[in-house]
Amino acid sequence: MPIPSRAALVDHLTRTRIAGDVATPRDNNLSHYRKLANGDRHYWLGLELGDRWTDEQDVLAVMAERCGVSDDPGHRDGQDTIDPELTVDALERMAARLRKAAAGKERVLFATGHPGGLLDVHRATADALRVAGCEIVRIPGGLTADEGMVFQFADVAMLERGATLWHTHSPEPMRAVLDGLEREGRPLPDLVVADHGWAGCAGQRGIDAVGYADCNDPALFIAEAEGTLQVTVPLDDHVTDPRFYDPMTAYLLDAAGLVRPGPGVGSR
Repeated sequence: MPIPSRAALVDHLTRTRIAGDVATPRDNNLSHYRKLANGDRHYWLGLELGDRWTDEQDVLAVMAERCGVSDDPGHRDGQDTIDPELTVDALERMAARLRKAAAGKERVLFATGHPGGLLDVHRATADALRVAGCEIVRIPGGLTADEGMVFQFADVAMLERGATLWHTHSPEPMRAVLDGLEREGRPLPDLVVADHGWAGCAGQRGIDAVGYADCNDPALFIAEAEGTLQVTVPLDDHVTDPRFYDPMTAYLLDAAGLVRPGPGVGSR
């Protein structure tokens, strides 16, 4: 498929509900903002936020600015929104960091807590960076976290439990990977491309990290606002068909000056 123009991608994101009127309910968003502000570490995604974000209205303000949710605190029910223009803006910022990684032949680690939605996005990006000369970091074997196994599939680190790829917000799998690399005397990644607690943990450890986040996961947007993460791309991270992300991936790689996605991404 051809690389979409910016306008075409915005239209696609809206039609497929990756952005625009997304499926995430407004009350769910507000509940997560409140829990983050109340210090619930599950919603901090591996970040250390201290006492800087104890007012949920401050969290809402960041989410309105960086994700495009409604800034009206009186809007309590129904659907919420992600601004597709902000999604594309963030993709272009991510593309700039990927271009830098390619130019420097950096070591890059990919990981996902949303394998049902974002696995192929990460896989295609890893493929493109490898072709550009980057080292895609291989994680140590035998790692465990959260009563599961941490392993790599299609160059992407994930959590496996009960022979199932696991949806997780936890930072513990990424902590296991980084600690494992250090135990083996191997260098940490120059860049982590991830989501959920995988991205938060990496950023908190001082590693350059870029990631994807839904409108009910405010921590990564706060991390970008504070400079702990370099880029957070707002999107619905599990839409009805993972192929819907293909044009987005094609746009990202093209903007980064990387190779066109091969079979399986953007060419179905």
